[in-house]
Amino acid sequence: MKFISTGPLAGRKTRIALALAALLALGVFVFPGSGEAPSGESAKPAAAVRPALTVSLITPQSEDWAQVLPANGNVLAWQEAVIGPELSNYRITEVAAQVGDKVKKGQVLARIASDTVASELAEAKAAVAELAATAAEAKGNSERATELKAKGFYSTQLNTQYQTAEHTAQARLAAAQARLQAAEVRMSKTVVLASDDGVISARSAVVGSLTQAGQELFRLIRGSRLEWRAEVPAADLARVKPGAVAALVNPNGERVVGKVRTVAPSVDPQTRNGLVYVDLPTDAPIKAGMFARGEFELGRSPALTVPQGAVVLREGFAYVFRLENPTADGGRVAQTKVGVGRRLGERLEITSGLALTAQIVENGAGFLADGDAVKVVAGGKPQ
Repeated sequence: MKFISTGPLAGRKTRIALALAALLALGVFVFPGSGEAPSGESAKPAAAVRPALTVSLITPQSEDWAQVLPANGNVLAWQEAVIGPELSNYRITEVAAQVGDKVKKGQVLARIASDTVASELAEAKAAVAELAATAAEAKGNSERATELKAKGFYSTQLNTQYQTAEHTAQARLAAAQARLQAAEVRMSKTVVLASDDGVISARSAVVGSLTQAGQELFRLIRGSRLEWRAEVPAADLARVKPGAVAALVNPNGERVVGKVRTVAPSVDPQTRNGLVYVDLPTDAPIKAGMFARGEFELGRSPALTVPQGAVVLREGFAYVFRLENPTADGGRVAQTKVGVGRRLGERLEITSGLALTAQIVENGAGFLADGDAVKVVAGGKPQ
């Protein structure tokens, strides 16, 4: 027995069936014979590999580079003189030099009160004048006694007494002259003078203070000369010779060139380093007390060099990207491990792993991987 459903449900099923039949008919019309390849058409070729980067290539250069020995050290005064008073318990009345002043030998740096010393000098001069008169009188008496003795008026004993008086007066005069000279020297010490040409590096003299024995009033860098005392390992100390060129860099990045004066004859037993003394130009942009890094030029040798941008550091090793199997407009690159040595400006020395005729990527190597395809242009930038 069949049941014919009527109502909304029967109409909905009917509409769905009609829609499916219409879609099926449309598919047959649009895609006749689907599942068969169209006649007269061949399969499409595989897509060409796109280059990873547009680069320029270079070859290493052989250059003559200096062999250098790096070192660290302090910049100090070549010789520093301590200038102090030679009179004790006298008051400073004037300070004529300040830190940083360039002075000449004999230039006045400070003055000390001279009133007391001046009175001592005047007293010494008066004593010399008095004793000079006494010595002149004694000399005259001695000469007359000698004449009268020759005529028989004076005895030998009396003549000897006059001669002794003359010698005594002369000795007293000499002692007074010595005291006068000492007073003059003391008077000259009331002026503190520069002991040499140079620059004042420190000043402790203060107007009104009393001078003391051994007191430091000024420090003077003799000749304004500075030196770099570089610390060099004992194993490399013998490689540095007097007269060698040394270049150091101050904290501001400025380069200063000096010359090795001498090498220390001993090595510090704790650090195992020896000192190398380097004379610096007097007009160098560097100050005493600075710490500086530098290097010594020990000679020259050939070096295979490439730009720094061509070298990539990965996992603690250095690599360059060498072009292999070049084509008309490019090729693929191979990541090549190399050894690096000296650095000069923006170039690095390659010590191993690269031939002089090899073609390597100049810039943008950091964006490449082993086996990447690249497009080569002349003098191009990485794209």
